[in-house]
Amino acid sequence: MQAPVLPHTPCANRIKFPNRNSFLSVLTHNQIWAAIDALAARHNLSPSGLAKRSGLDPTTFNKSKRASDGKLRWPSTESIAKALSATGATLDEFVALVDAKGRGRVKLVPLIGMAKAGARGYFDDAGFPVRGGWDEIGFPDLADEHAYALEVNGDSMLPVYRDGDRIIVSPAANVRRGDRVVVKTNGGEVMAKQLARMTAQRIELRSLNPDYEDRVFAMSEVAFMHRIIWASQ
Repeated sequence: MQAPVLPHTPCANRIKFPNRNSFLSVLTHNQIWAAIDALAARHNLSPSGLAKRSGLDPTTFNKSKRASDGKLRWPSTESIAKALSATGATLDEFVALVDAKGRGRVKLVPLIGMAKAGARGYFDDAGFPVRGGWDEIGFPDLADEHAYALEVNGDSMLPVYRDGDRIIVSPAANVRRGDRVVVKTNGGEVMAKQLARMTAQRIELRSLNPDYEDRVFAMSEVAFMHRIIWASQ
C-alpha cells in the first residue's frame, strides 16, 4: 500500500493519505500521533517500545519529538511504514485508531494473571471484574465496559497461547461453538478453552494443548463463560 504523503512545510497541520477506500483521507497532526499511541497500546507497548520493535531510534515516537520551538513535527513516512510492518497493521486500521477529534480510541482494561483470577474478590457475582487489585493496560476500540485482560501462566494453553501472553476477554460478546473462551467454575478454577458444545444442561470444552484433557461441566458448575476477543501474540 502506498505510504502517506507528508506535508512539505513544517507549519502544515494535516497529512494526506490515499483515498482508495473512502476512509478519512486527511489526518491532523494530533490525529496521526494519537494513532501511533493507539497502535502502540494495541500491542502492549509504549511509544518508545513501538519504535524499538520497528527498528527505529527509541525516541522516534516520544512526545518530545512532536513539537519543537512552537513548530509541529511529524513522523516520517518511513517510520510509519516500519511501525505498520512491525505490527502487521494496515493503513486502514491505522487510520481507524483515532476518532474525528484526534483522540486515540484507547481504554484502560483491568489486567491480572490467570493463576490469580480464581481467587475470591476479583470478580463480582455477575462475573464482572472488581477493580481493586487489578493492574491496567491500554487497549483500543472496546465497547464492552466490563472487558478485562488475563496474563497467561504456564504451558497449558500451548501452542495457541504462550506463557506471558495477554488475552482480552469480553463478557458482553456472544459465545458460539468454536469460540475460545475463559471459564470460571464455582469452585474457583479458571481456564481458557475452546467451546466444543453447549446445551442448556452442560458445556463441553476442548483443550488448546493436546497434552491436557478436555473438560465437561454441568451449567450449574459454571460461574461464567466469556469470549476471548484478542491476544497479544
